[in-house]
Amino acid sequence: MRAKWKIALEEKLWLRVIAIAVVMIGGWTLYVSAAYAAAAAFYRMAGFRPSGYLNVVLTSLLGLGLVLLTAFIFGRLSRPKQEAFWNKITQALERIARGDFNVSLEGSREMGPLGPFVDSINTMAQNLKQMEELRQEFISNVSHEFQSPLTSISGFAQALRSDRLTAEEKNHYLSVIEMECKRLSRLSDNLLKLTSLDSEYHPFEPRSYRLDAQLRQVALALEPQWLARSLEMEIDVPAIVIEADEELLSQVWFNLLHNAVKFTPAGGTVKASAETSDDGAGVTVFIEDTGIGIAEADRERIFERFYKADKARSRAAGGSGLGLSIVHAIVEKHRGSIRVESEPGQGTRFAVTLPLKARTERPDERGQARGEEDRRDR
Repeated sequence: MRAKWKIALEEKLWLRVIAIAVVMIGGWTLYVSAAYAAAAAFYRMAGFRPSGYLNVVLTSLLGLGLVLLTAFIFGRLSRPKQEAFWNKITQALERIARGDFNVSLEGSREMGPLGPFVDSINTMAQNLKQMEELRQEFISNVSHEFQSPLTSISGFAQALRSDRLTAEEKNHYLSVIEMECKRLSRLSDNLLKLTSLDSEYHPFEPRSYRLDAQLRQVALALEPQWLARSLEMEIDVPAIVIEADEELLSQVWFNLLHNAVKFTPAGGTVKASAETSDDGAGVTVFIEDTGIGIAEADRERIFERFYKADKARSRAAGGSGLGLSIVHAIVEKHRGSIRVESEPGQGTRFAVTLPLKARTERPDERGQARGEEDRRDR
């Protein structure tokens, strides 16, 4: 296969070389013919007949002169267009360097071999514009999420200065301040965790352990929450040994089960189950509930940072919109995938598919994977 590929490549290269040679020989023949015709006309007008050797020399010089004259005329005619093209490129790059990404160079099809270069500048500007929009949205979301609890803390702190408050009211205000401080702490921790997961140097320490035992431990840690809501918790997971980062995956199950408990009405059911793939190389864990469900428009965005499907309900429940982003980042770090199935009022089902054997991801592989994902998104 490799030999055929090399032969085909060599044949293409030889064809190009031959084509260039034919064009050069044909062009030179055309100029020489024109030079001979011009020399013959000049000789007839002047009544001059040089010797054979002198005739060849004079005709060759005349042919060379025609080549230089043609090149000079072509250069003079194309120079303004070339200068305009490069000025446009320079101005576009200067705008991008200043942070103005609303750049769109037209006429790439007319630029010949420089067309791909123009297209690449347009693509770079579009990608940078999208990144800038995401950055501004992220800053806006972070500012909003921090501002809300800070405003609450400031308001209740001022109210505590009043001498007319009862002891019960003071304790209530203090509990609100404490709750908002914890909310800020969680938000800060989640932001740091996401930043760390996005980097190439986040600790990734896979080891073998019992996945079923881990899921039961997480469900047990959430027992006060689901008992308080009179929920039924079912863990139907067979004995499965997985090689993964235990601490990171524990965060995945905690976030998914906590969301299921939080958005399931009293008397509902939250269930965790798992099944291995037919080839025994992977496992899929299902976290499902009988809760409020997720609308189709929201399902497409629930893994985005700070996105909340039900903003009023999420705020009342103390959510920041980062939990599922963390889940998605951890699952990707394990070379897995996550999908969601849900309908409003009919519950939600998350399916997390993971390899049973961990594979260390090199930084260059991670960059290539992200590049391929970005191209698919575009």
